[in-house]
Amino acid sequence: MQFVDKAFARRLEAVEEMPQVLYARMFEKTRPEIGAAEEEICGGHMIFAGLGSPIGRATGAGLIRPFTAEDLDRIEQFYRSHKAPSQVDLCPLHDASVFELFKARGYAIAELNNVLYRKLDAGEVFPPGPAGCEIRRSLPGEAVRAGEIVETAFFPDGAPEAYRGLIAPFYQMDGALAFVASVDDKLVACGTGLVIPDHRVFALCGAGTLAEFRGRGLQTGLLRARMAAAVNAGCEYAVVVTQGGSASQRNAERLGFRVAYSKVTVIKPFTEEKSAS
Repeated sequence: MQFVDKAFARRLEAVEEMPQVLYARMFEKTRPEIGAAEEEICGGHMIFAGLGSPIGRATGAGLIRPFTAEDLDRIEQFYRSHKAPSQVDLCPLHDASVFELFKARGYAIAELNNVLYRKLDAGEVFPPGPAGCEIRRSLPGEAVRAGEIVETAFFPDGAPEAYRGLIAPFYQMDGALAFVASVDDKLVACGTGLVIPDHRVFALCGAGTLAEFRGRGLQTGLLRARMAAAVNAGCEYAVVVTQGGSASQRNAERLGFRVAYSKVTVIKPFTEEKSAS
């Protein structure tokens, strides 16, 4: 087992940092009306990708150098300039003083998730997918349908506007890998991932299965297919962030993933700055 210190945590945090950075850069070009932006901050990045979007918070900051009040000032100003709540990811490897700083500024907990990792061995061979299905690399023309599958998996009654169309842009990112599972030539599940060469980690990202095809081992097969691709890409670790006790965490642990730590996303609502009287 890998000892989880600050240096390793920094690598793990990249799996949520870099996909967001790439989304922001893509939206700057393709959806300028959103006002997407990203900036480096204290060894990590702060990202904005639209109001109400699940993409857009400060991640990876404060693990390779001390996080200061001035850094938090910059983060708050960045999000205030976009009229958005200030959101920051923190993990147990951050110094206690960092948590005290956020407490003093009135931040609350927005999310609590588990970060899981698995060592990837060069030459490792993964079993094929379950019988009765085909698991393969997804084609560019399947991007919209794959996105619809993920949206339906998480929002059976329809995804909110800010959550729609988030898988298709992934197909255009450098280092992105998408796989699909089909049954009788019908796409029924998908799973994506991102190779992050600077940290030699593979981020396991958006995945979903249509309700009537769950329980067949499709997500396990998609996990294995993506890990095999990560090995071929030279990654040392595969990493996934899940809600505690979820089916995603269970599937990952069955394949040898272990919890590195739980991380918290803290939030401070947007408020207009008061002008001096």
